[in-house]
Amino acid sequence: MITNPILRGFNPDPSIIRVGEDYYIATSTFEWFPGVQIYHSRDLQNWHLLTRPLNRVCQLDLRGVGASQGIWAPCLTYDKGTYYLVYTVVTAFYCNMYDTHNYIVTAPDIMGPWSEPTELPGFGFDPSLFHDDDGRKYMVCMVTDHRVPKKYAGRLIVQEYDHENHCMTGDFHEVYQATDIFLEGPHIFKRNGWYYLFCADTGTGEGHGQTMLRSRHIFGPYEMYRPDFGNRTQPHEAYSILTTRHVPDFPIQKAGHADLVETQNGEWYIVHLCGRPLDRRNPPDAARFANCRRYLLGRETALQRVEWTADGWLQLANGTNLPDMNPPAPDLPICPWPDLPEQDDFDTPELDIRWQTLRTPLTEQSLSLRARPGHLRLYGGNGLGSRFEQSFIAQRVTEHSCVMETCVDFEPTYFKQLAGLILYYDYDNYLYLHITRDEELGKVVTLLKAENKKYESPFGYIPVPEGQPIRLRMTMVDGYVTFAWGIEDEWHELPEQIDASFLSDEACNEGWFTGTMIGLCCQDLTGSCLSADFDYFCMTNTPG
Repeated sequence: MITNPILRGFNPDPSIIRVGEDYYIATSTFEWFPGVQIYHSRDLQNWHLLTRPLNRVCQLDLRGVGASQGIWAPCLTYDKGTYYLVYTVVTAFYCNMYDTHNYIVTAPDIMGPWSEPTELPGFGFDPSLFHDDDGRKYMVCMVTDHRVPKKYAGRLIVQEYDHENHCMTGDFHEVYQATDIFLEGPHIFKRNGWYYLFCADTGTGEGHGQTMLRSRHIFGPYEMYRPDFGNRTQPHEAYSILTTRHVPDFPIQKAGHADLVETQNGEWYIVHLCGRPLDRRNPPDAARFANCRRYLLGRETALQRVEWTADGWLQLANGTNLPDMNPPAPDLPICPWPDLPEQDDFDTPELDIRWQTLRTPLTEQSLSLRARPGHLRLYGGNGLGSRFEQSFIAQRVTEHSCVMETCVDFEPTYFKQLAGLILYYDYDNYLYLHITRDEELGKVVTLLKAENKKYESPFGYIPVPEGQPIRLRMTMVDGYVTFAWGIEDEWHELPEQIDASFLSDEACNEGWFTGTMIGLCCQDLTGSCLSADFDYFCMTNTPG
């Protein structure tokens, strides 16, 4: 059996392909660099992070983008020896007129090198490339509408793509217009002469679902599948073939935004995004998403077995539209990958692939693994509110219960110099356990809590020894975090437990598409670039 989610922690908007015996999933990365995560499997059960293709600034420059902007919904496809990746870079979203720039890159190998991006005309976001069996290619995309009021709740267009000249060609065709049901994340598939339009419906929250349409012609008209297992409870509700909106106590929620793959043995599976909720909710008077449950890990990726019906539609193998936590695995040889080490000792010339940076790559002026062998050196940079460059690396938190620890050698001379361990959702929401200096107390450890631009120091400032590396630890149990600092094997627990569930899509006022990251960072707001040396980082997932 398969255990869902298959990609745990912040891994939304999955796109899947099979090339021979190899399966690849691409997921969204938003403001994190390098862009797009590509995972690899040979059995659909065991996955490992393989590469991030948008790894050059000339391909992806995210300086200035806001929280949860950047890379949205990549579409990974393959045709005749070439890999294609289509994606959106969002640079303005929390406004009336979205700026959604669509691009395509190609590569002869999944590991690259990937080409320089070609910008495509964009009517909206979530572009997807379809390779027809006659050699022609088509792009499908949703359409944004800034007008007040909008004419349609949802629109989709299809246009031919000229892959030899790297441009769109011919007229675009509107293939979906609706006043009630909003569709996005479209993909086109072809089977038995039918063109299937596979679309996410009803946003990305707990009402999320997956809808299906079909046509005999690429440009439509498309007929919507209206299955009798849909359990619709509202007159304008989507006809979802996959959703958890009717079962609020199901362990994974937000099921939708799916993509389809056929195994080499003729079995069919979909990948889809999902989320594991905590038991905490937003307050009833919250400015946004009042009383909604919180999802500290963000949106993740799950997998389901599907079957074709006698009349040529698709449904889950369980005969309902509710996903399985443990769907049946395909008839493929098991191919596990080596377990990843819990501890990173920074003793390799390159960072472990699990680390990412905010918006831009870090140069030798910000980061070094050579200046002090066996250590990560970060040179103090901009503050945590910067939308440009920070001395900051982070990786995904994948479970609600874990222990996260580091040891930092840092001797600040002024209160504007900081370095430490951070649980981070976006620049307005984080828990930062760090070393700094106080005029009276000297070198100190403190916690800075930022929750939607409300800033607190819950423990005040605690003196720590000068001239010695300081260990920092966060212990999270079901989303509640305790903090400690130490020297060698002697630990000092800090007095208060903090509910970290505010680091959630639903709880943050601006960003709402990513997930909680655990990071190491260093700031020097004097401009002197004082460095901090991190001896190791360790994250251990625990039952909870």
